[in-house]
This record gives sequence, structure tokens and C-alpha cells, in this order.
Amino acid sequence: MAGHSKWKNIQRRKNAQDAKKGKIFMRHAKDIYTAAKQGGGDMALNPSLRLAVDKAKADNMPNDNIDRAIKKATGSLDGANFEELTYEGYGPGGVAVIVHVLTDNKNRTAADIRHAFKKNNGNLGENGSVSFMFDRKGYIVITDEQGEIDEDELTLEALEAGAEDIQVEEGTFEIFTDPANFPEVVDHLMESGYAIADSEITLIPQTTTTLSEEAATQMMNLIETLEDNEDVQDIYHNLEVTE
Repeated sequence: MAGHSKWKNIQRRKNAQDAKKGKIFMRHAKDIYTAAKQGGGDMALNPSLRLAVDKAKADNMPNDNIDRAIKKATGSLDGANFEELTYEGYGPGGVAVIVHVLTDNKNRTAADIRHAFKKNNGNLGENGSVSFMFDRKGYIVITDEQGEIDEDELTLEALEAGAEDIQVEEGTFEIFTDPANFPEVVDHLMESGYAIADSEITLIPQTTTTLSEEAATQMMNLIETLEDNEDVQDIYHNLEVTE
């Protein structure tokens, strides 16, 4: 799992300063909807929902919008019927790509995803065509910009809570868990006083693929095109990211 930071950074969405506020709120609403749909609408019992709401509030998303997204997910409010879908395929140079979407119009979304792959020298595959190359893991990030965290103490706390592995790089602690243990580890670390910078259930590539400069540029264009699609929630790939 070494080097996950660089891989993780490249698949994150664009900074909010480069997007319109309405688009940002829509993405947050979908994140909140997904978290509430999977783990329930009680933030005290759903750390993923709690984190999604915190991120939305950091971007000044109104509380009414947040509450509406939670109510839609839990069935207590009428609204658009979002459907979760997964697309798998290959980007330039055979890079494995998985795209998770949340959409109220799957025909529109399917056409958009297919076009993004074709435009950037990739192609969609059948379900299961690349997912076997990834491991599903809980992923937790704690940053230590001030150098105040005792690495041994945090490692012990994380492992005792049920974490499988911890990687440390330049003041960033990346903690990996079995998905089943993810909520308990997040809650334990928060209760122990650690500030969680990021946490999610994610897909980690088992191996990575190195591309030529030209193919890597095409791959980055594919990622950017997918990120610009409001229906896209997450993008996973096994591109080996270098300077």
C-alpha cells in the first residue's frame, strides 16, 4: 500500500475554488445521500455520514440542503430516485479504471461515461473485468502538520482498534482497515482525540501500471473528464503516479 498518498491525491475531485458552488453542493448532497443510504441517517452511528456532512459544512452548504439529502436517503422525503451504478474498463495503456456513479438518469450517465472513455483512448468493459485487481479497504487519514503526534502511540491505538496497517509519510498517517472494522476504528481514534482529515471505504489497487508521458496525459484527461461529470462519485485506477 506504499505510495497510496500520490495515487489518492490524483483521484480526488478538483478543488472547490475551481468549480461552481451549485456543482459543489450537488456533489456533497450525493455524498451525504450515499453515506446515509448505506449506514443510516444518524450521524452518531454513521461516521461516514458525519464526515460527509462536515465536508459539506466546510464548503458552506446550507443545513436545509444537508437535511434534505439525508431525508431522501432514508425515505422520509420525496425526491429524485438516485441509483448507484459501477462502470469498469481500461484507460490508455491498459490502466484499470472503476467509476462509481449516483444518477437519476442511467441512460444519460452511461452515454457520458462511454464517451469519456472513447474520447481518451480507453474502453468500457463488463462488470468484473477489472474489479478483481482492487481490494476494498477502510481508509483513514490523520495529518500532523505541527509534529505533535506520537507515531508509536497512534500506531498502537489504531491496531488495538482493529486497523490492519498504517503508513506514515511526511506528517501524514494513512490507516487501512477491513471494511467491517472501519466504523469502530474511526470512532475509537476520534474518541482518543485524533482529528480525522479523511475517511472512507475505498478500493486499493493490488498492482500499478506505468505509462509513457503521452499515455499518462491521456489518462489524466480521462480522469478530469470523469470528475467533471456531476453523476460521478468516485474514480479508482491503478496508474503509477510519478513526478
